[in-house]
Amino acid sequence: MLMSNHMKKSVPSMITKVKARQILDSRGIPTVEVDLYTNKGMFRASAPSGASSGMYEAIELRDGDKGTYLGNGVSRAVRNVNEKISEALIGMDPTLQSQIDQAMIDLDRTEKKESQLVFTRPLLHFSNLFLPLRESAFWEFFFQGELGANAILAVSMAACKAGAAEKEVPLYKHIAVLSGNTNLSLPIPAFTLLSGGKYAGNFLPVKQIMILPIGARQFEEALQMGSETYHHLKAVISKKYGTDGCSVGEDGGFAPSITSIREGLDLVKEAIGRTGYSEKLKIAIDVDATEFCIGTKYDLDFKSPNNSGQNFKSGEDMINIYKDLCADYPIVSIEDPFDKEDWEHAKHFSNLGICQVVGDDLLMSNTKRIERAVQESACNALLLKVNQIGTVTEAIEIVKLAKDAHWGVVISQRSGETEDAFIADLCVGLAVSQIKAGAPCRGERLAKYNQVHTLPHNSQLLRIEEDLGDQAVYVGDDWRLS
Repeated sequence: MLMSNHMKKSVPSMITKVKARQILDSRGIPTVEVDLYTNKGMFRASAPSGASSGMYEAIELRDGDKGTYLGNGVSRAVRNVNEKISEALIGMDPTLQSQIDQAMIDLDRTEKKESQLVFTRPLLHFSNLFLPLRESAFWEFFFQGELGANAILAVSMAACKAGAAEKEVPLYKHIAVLSGNTNLSLPIPAFTLLSGGKYAGNFLPVKQIMILPIGARQFEEALQMGSETYHHLKAVISKKYGTDGCSVGEDGGFAPSITSIREGLDLVKEAIGRTGYSEKLKIAIDVDATEFCIGTKYDLDFKSPNNSGQNFKSGEDMINIYKDLCADYPIVSIEDPFDKEDWEHAKHFSNLGICQVVGDDLLMSNTKRIERAVQESACNALLLKVNQIGTVTEAIEIVKLAKDAHWGVVISQRSGETEDAFIADLCVGLAVSQIKAGAPCRGERLAKYNQVHTLPHNSQLLRIEEDLGDQAVYVGDDWRLS
């Protein structure tokens, strides 16, 4: 045993095997899981997946066979890992993250890590031109040679974990070194309390109402505040709407039968009042306005079966609504207040300086859109979803771009999550100001908040905060400084 451990330390580590498989995410939809092997062991990662994807972000590869998982299978992406990526990476040093990621990008050969099918979808209307080719043969032809962002990301994350093991440091410290960051900090958790928008069966037009424990002294206290508020809210909802109102959305937020933003905010405000943390908790909203933008108007009744069309709002109307809400409630952050192409109203609202304005659909973790938003002051915070950009190295560069602009940074979950807690380490390693991982409910969400590490040099499970000890710094009142 001693000889074995000595040999592991003395032999330079290299990637010896990469094996992918199809698993199910938190929605029951397939995603890619990867086991990456070095002489130090096996390192596993899985790719998250969102319900929506934009034309500016990295595209995951799906099979498209409606007879299997309703077209959502990822066997092609799995095969790309096992047959193409594996061959390219075997023998590489797992500590050289940028080289590993670049090797996959070069192998992929597309700007957005996508299948060519994305560009050729209109040709499906003329599929008779390809007869007597079977439909599967047609799909195979246009998918050939492209890896998929879900394949690349899962490998990139697994390689990052292997690199940390080779250096015998926790994952977040390895990420800090990769990014050149020397100031570690623990992010403020943005806990989802209420779910709405297209993700919930109520009439709440906005996607999420969240709380930020900015007054907590440490992350452990923030987690306690989030949990207690969540359960107080459950009691409030149960009393007003019955137990049926306590059903939860995909990321654990409650979805009672509420019809307006103010009704939801009143519920959250009452729950906060019951906790005794009124001065320490603030509210954040993810509007996801693109989902109810029709032309240049915003339909706040888009979920109502009796929509009369009388509640259409202009961009200026929405600005006034946000101003009033921020005046009446302790709202400090609004995400995607306008359509992803409504740059003018985004600029106007952001320049008011009322609250943090987070760009998600506006930016899509896309370098060119971030650069435009910086130049035009269209927002002042980046929402980063790692699967939108595709590799760990690119995620690090995107965060640097946002920080150079003195923006806040929020690293976010996706609606389709797994138990992989990689984004928790990413937040600490990059010292971002906020983590958005859903409600303090559901295992795949709590995996991020409860993140623990098996440190290679002592095999003990330690929380990030405990591991940092006296060096642990909770962002707290400095939450806007990423």
